[in-house]
Amino acid sequence: MKAAITATAKYLPDSILSNHDLELLFETNDEWIRSRTGISERRILKDPEKPTSFMCGEVARQLLAKRGIAAEEIELIIVATMTPDMLFPSTACVTQSIIGASNAWAFDLNAACSGFLYALHTAASFIENGTHKKVMVIGADKMSSVIDYTDRSTAILFGDGAGGVILEPAQEEGYGVLDTRLYADGAGGKDHLLMKAGGSLNPATHETVDKRMHFIHQDGRQVFKSAVTSMANVADEIMTRNNLRADDVDYLVPHQANQRIINATAERMGIDERKVVSNVGRYGNTTAGTIPICLAELDEEGKLHSGSNLVLVSFGAGYTWGGIYIKWQ
Repeated sequence: MKAAITATAKYLPDSILSNHDLELLFETNDEWIRSRTGISERRILKDPEKPTSFMCGEVARQLLAKRGIAAEEIELIIVATMTPDMLFPSTACVTQSIIGASNAWAFDLNAACSGFLYALHTAASFIENGTHKKVMVIGADKMSSVIDYTDRSTAILFGDGAGGVILEPAQEEGYGVLDTRLYADGAGGKDHLLMKAGGSLNPATHETVDKRMHFIHQDGRQVFKSAVTSMANVADEIMTRNNLRADDVDYLVPHQANQRIINATAERMGIDERKVVSNVGRYGNTTAGTIPICLAELDEEGKLHSGSNLVLVSFGAGYTWGGIYIKWQ
């Protein structure tokens, strides 16, 4: 019994932070940002009273409406996020309360930019073993809450957003989430992509705040190199394991970190650029939200049909990375 996606949804805040807006904050310009990242603008959830769970609630309501089911039918909610409302309770539990999914248990999963793939595989496992029939998976991050807008190296990259899916048992054999490969390398990522304070190692103090340790720290060159290699390798592995040629893949859905990383991954796979999903120019890197937002847009545009072959790949802090092969139901 495989798990199939039966509904998709996304939420992007209305407020736009353009490259020209960033020119007012630090030394940069639109051409410099676009040539290095492919990003022109990103969405920002400005209201301080609207945390990550607000976006999750918006996505969850859309998913229920599109599927035409009640919240009580959902048995499990997994939220992939690295910007939870608070350390506890989990954002998934808050989301469960927002939509009134009284029969669902819920938990968060943090694998940074790979979070949605980690969560999708986890959710699919509950479907496959027969214990659950309706699972909601949401990837959401309010990245503006952890970005230092005096740091050009990170401020240009990230935006806020959320996307999600409902998983149910596939109606026919050979459809749904067919293969997954997930990886982690804690040794590789501990110095190059992290938030230095806020956990048990460096609890919040005046000193950690003054040293700006509660924002993302990234060694861009090292992360870029690792991301290109890891995403390309896992994409190649997924294709080899499933006897897929480039012509067999309808869409490559990569994590939206940087257009150059996306291009390098597609080139390694030999995928025609017309099959490569990219919205990083409009939204920036929404971390766990990027891949489900892409899926929702493909679905909304009527590009997904029964039998469509999708390869999803990601890379994030940890390091974490992975790939998933889906045959659309």
